[in-house]
Amino acid sequence: MTNTDWERRVALLWDSFDERSPVDFLREMEKLVAEVPEDDPVGLYEHGSAFDSTDQPDQAVERYRRALANGLSGSLRRQAVIQLASSLRNLGQAEESVRLLTEELDRGSDELDDAVRAFLALALTSAGREREAVSVALTALVPHLPRYQRSLTDYARELG
Repeated sequence: MTNTDWERRVALLWDSFDERSPVDFLREMEKLVAEVPEDDPVGLYEHGSAFDSTDQPDQAVERYRRALANGLSGSLRRQAVIQLASSLRNLGQAEESVRLLTEELDRGSDELDDAVRAFLALALTSAGREREAVSVALTALVPHLPRYQRSLTDYARELG
């Protein structure tokens, strides 16, 4: 088995998510994850994502943390941070979620910046920091607007 074959089969399973029951989906993901070493960061990430997608954030958190600790890299690393923070927020740990996402924004920039900011806005809201949440959301929106960028940037700064 090649890594590419395993990744292809994982992608096919995700493509079938809407046609499967949560129990069936998770069972199939667990079979795939069993094919890679127990400490494989991508396997841990995929397993965590499966738990997350089947409404089991408590099970997802541990796997995301282990995936990150075991060196998950690239785009999957950032996705794992976003998903970990989202799961923590759903479990009532909004402040840790805010911390993780704020640190993630400071790590660099890529195509997931707006996703980081969107989940940060949700976490801030859950932490009772609604003004900051609106500021973060407006800041994420500004680059997509054809006009009013300077005005909205200033208003967002005032709210934060």
